[in-house]
Amino acid sequence: MARRRKRYDVGHRGNTTFGLNITSMTDMFTILLVFLLQTYSTAEIQVSPDEGQSLPLSGAQTNPTLTLQVSLTKKDLKIEQRSIASLENQNFVKQDIDPNDSNFILPLFKELEKIAKEEEAKAKAAETDPTVKFNKGVVEGKIILKADSSFDYGTLRKVMYTASMAGFPKLKLATVIGE
Repeated sequence: MARRRKRYDVGHRGNTTFGLNITSMTDMFTILLVFLLQTYSTAEIQVSPDEGQSLPLSGAQTNPTLTLQVSLTKKDLKIEQRSIASLENQNFVKQDIDPNDSNFILPLFKELEKIAKEEEAKAKAAETDPTVKFNKGVVEGKIILKADSSFDYGTLRKVMYTASMAGFPKLKLATVIGE
């Protein structure tokens, strides 16, 4: 007669009431993972407004790419935190505007042209020496414009017009995600 195998039975030793419930722990880690993934920023750069600057609200949620940042505040026009032109009453001062073209900002054009030439030279050098770093966004003619939400379109148009004449036709306006 064949012997039946006896099933292994975990015996209870004493008065143990402790049991590990791994389901609750798994749920907690899943919630933590979802929270971290939602708050994780995949943007290459962080765009933050300058002091006293109020960026317009937008529903768009595209991430900015690494490129040149131009900032238009109530006092001045800046490229990467360097003041380029002055403003009075949300208009550029007379000496910064070209006398032959009222939409052309001379200091902005000169500075953008200089930056574009420098970055193109770096890009050419990077073809032979991969250790040379250059800003691909600048070479492609991209700009992020941080402008105060109180500016009228005429002032913004002057910046956009001058930037496009300097070889930067791809301009994106920085906004704050809002409703």
